[in-house]
Amino acid sequence: MDELLAFRQEVRAWLEEYCPPEMRVPMAGDDEITWGGRKMQFKSEAQRTWLERMAAKGWTVPEWPVEYGGGGLSREQAKVLRQEMASLGCRVPLQSFGIWMLGPALLKYGSEEQKREHLPPIARGEIRWCQGYSEPNAGSDLASLQTRAEDRGDHFVVNGQKVWTSYADKADWIFCLVRTDPAASKHTGISFVLFDMATPGVSTRPITLISGKSPFCETFFDDVRVEKRNLVGELNGGWTIAKYLLTHERDMIGAMGEVAQPPKLGQFASQSIGLDEGGKLDEPVLRADIARFEIDEVAFRLLLERSGDLARQGKVHPAFSSVLKFYGAELNKRRYELLMAAGGSTALEWEGERSHGGEVAREWLRAKANSIEGGTSEVQLNVISKRILGLPGA
Repeated sequence: MDELLAFRQEVRAWLEEYCPPEMRVPMAGDDEITWGGRKMQFKSEAQRTWLERMAAKGWTVPEWPVEYGGGGLSREQAKVLRQEMASLGCRVPLQSFGIWMLGPALLKYGSEEQKREHLPPIARGEIRWCQGYSEPNAGSDLASLQTRAEDRGDHFVVNGQKVWTSYADKADWIFCLVRTDPAASKHTGISFVLFDMATPGVSTRPITLISGKSPFCETFFDDVRVEKRNLVGELNGGWTIAKYLLTHERDMIGAMGEVAQPPKLGQFASQSIGLDEGGKLDEPVLRADIARFEIDEVAFRLLLERSGDLARQGKVHPAFSSVLKFYGAELNKRRYELLMAAGGSTALEWEGERSHGGEVAREWLRAKANSIEGGTSEVQLNVISKRILGLPGA
């Protein structure tokens, strides 16, 4: 405990000295998120400096091994770092599918060469990744995917299409599921490959969503050459890696409300509705609804923390990510329902300065997809009932 206290004091002193003041205030919008990558355009020099300083410490991925660009911290030390950053209001220096999903998969299944090639650039924010999983006819039934990789000796040739590829138009590389044995059963003929999005034959097309914004794309592969050294794990063994990665994706989606930094409910409601003579929100029913939500939000945040601790100790149930994904998605939808209720007619605006370009209305519509992406809520409930509760199938 004395060592951990000393580490806490060291972390706080470092953050106070090296975190720029501009990086200690809430983000004004999604365009201030630091995704990294070759196409990254920093909003300020402070944003760039903060990423570089944290990456140099290995604190963009504090628990990754030092040799792969991480900080080599224990889970207790990493928790201290998160707590001290939150206490000072420090922004997350880098958000990345490479950190949340691909990194853990490579640490578990990647070759030493793949780890050393790909993990340090992820940690430094130099390469941005996207996920090539879903297809037009393979969503919840992901194992039905038909994108094919034909063996051409020293390389594969990939043909097919992916859909709902988040930020594919901004990504540098893709981790992709492909069918390498069409004759095998659908779960056993899939492989996990990596390739550069600048490879000839790769193209993307944004998908417009009901919210009027679109992080999603259709992605097309036409005779794309993929070197065999970019095969992760065994040939036709990709489904095992895919399932492992999905647990991390579901953890990420479950925590999205905390990551996205949406408007604080109480503050938003008080600005919109006003306070009564006692200084309370001047709408008792909505006030009670917000109180219930904030209690549930705190409880869920603690659950995320506990499940992370258990996962690092190897004690968490393999299917527990479905619990986090289901509840986190429902919680985020509740958040935006309450924001819409609190915003009144202003929240219904689609454009204009008063509503910040219809921010709440657009995010309310976007939140509806939380219960679909990463595996539908119905799929998650089936997983929970069968694998955690042990209930019989229908």
